[in-house]
Amino acid sequence: MSTDVAIVPTGTANTASVNAAFRRLGANPRPAVTPEDIREASRLVVPGVGTFGAAMERIDQQELRESLVDRLERGRPTLAICLGMQLLAEKSDESPHVPGLGVVPERVTRLPQDLTVPQLGWNRVVPDVASRFLDPGWAYFANSYKLDDVPDGWTGAQTEYGGEFVSAIERGDVLACQFHPELSGTWGADLLRRWFDSAGGRS
Repeated sequence: MSTDVAIVPTGTANTASVNAAFRRLGANPRPAVTPEDIREASRLVVPGVGTFGAAMERIDQQELRESLVDRLERGRPTLAICLGMQLLAEKSDESPHVPGLGVVPERVTRLPQDLTVPQLGWNRVVPDVASRFLDPGWAYFANSYKLDDVPDGWTGAQTEYGGEFVSAIERGDVLACQFHPELSGTWGADLLRRWFDSAGGRS
């Protein structure tokens, strides 16, 4: 089985922690900077910390949109983290005039104004019983925006912060997490391992 995992440099992400997490699993992380890199990767990670608009601008500057959308729609092994999950949506209130990848027909909305925003710290993730990758547990979050509904055809997980929001979605070999599994201790490492091992055999 290949140990490669390609990381999309969205320009807004701290990829060092993602790379380190996969190296601890015995993986070989490398950057994915061209459409060919996206198409050929046995596993792909779309990380993100920062703003929706800046990340999408970087993706479009590198002409990665089409190859990312094709990969996601085909259900090829892809992990999206934090802002990376939000980029799957059609649009976000954070950057309302910037189109997302549109794989998820939803809008990303801001956490309620009466909460401490961003949400920084640990919170409970409660997956659907049909979840393939996710187990219930505590994960580390750093988010000001969220997805409100699990899209049709996807399996999801919920988290409570001033009301329920979607903390993860999965379909096929695609897993998208609003939280940071690479910063979520043993629980997060186990999740990365399940995705890495289970998704690695198909392309």
